[in-house]
Amino acid sequence: MVSELAMMLAEWLLFFPMKKVTVENYRDDKYYPKIVRAVEAILSKGDVVSPLEVFVQMELLTKADVESWRFGRVAYLERVMRCNLAKASRILRILRMHVHDLNMIPSHTAYVKWGKGQRTPLRFSKSGDRNLEEAYSRHFLRSGLKSKKKPAGFQDQVSEGDLTLQG
Repeated sequence: MVSELAMMLAEWLLFFPMKKVTVENYRDDKYYPKIVRAVEAILSKGDVVSPLEVFVQMELLTKADVESWRFGRVAYLERVMRCNLAKASRILRILRMHVHDLNMIPSHTAYVKWGKGQRTPLRFSKSGDRNLEEAYSRHFLRSGLKSKKKPAGFQDQVSEGDLTLQG
């Protein structure tokens, strides 16, 4: 049974190979042009790029889904994403490499629940993996900024990086 599964997986990988994204090949990835367009659109309106904005720009998340997550109506953001987790992770990795090439500065942003009650930290992933959570919450600032500026399409609600979407 196990060897039969291994054979099926090996055959599948022959027809649908998925290369690991590296610094050498990330520009050849099928998602790269979409990520570049999303980042360009975001930067045309502001000086900060966030993974959430990239996913919204790529139509893998809606602003309404992000808002539901921010108010705590969704347990973790990946639940409402319109792609599988492998694609989301791949996009995050390619985004990180692309903004590095643009000399953008990474900056951690704390996401906390909106609304009444305790302002608890929000989860991006079901697993709660620390590296993945950090990848989703890492914003990128245009180099040369003297202070953090608001991401395009977002406005500050609280000074500690708690952002709210504008519709």
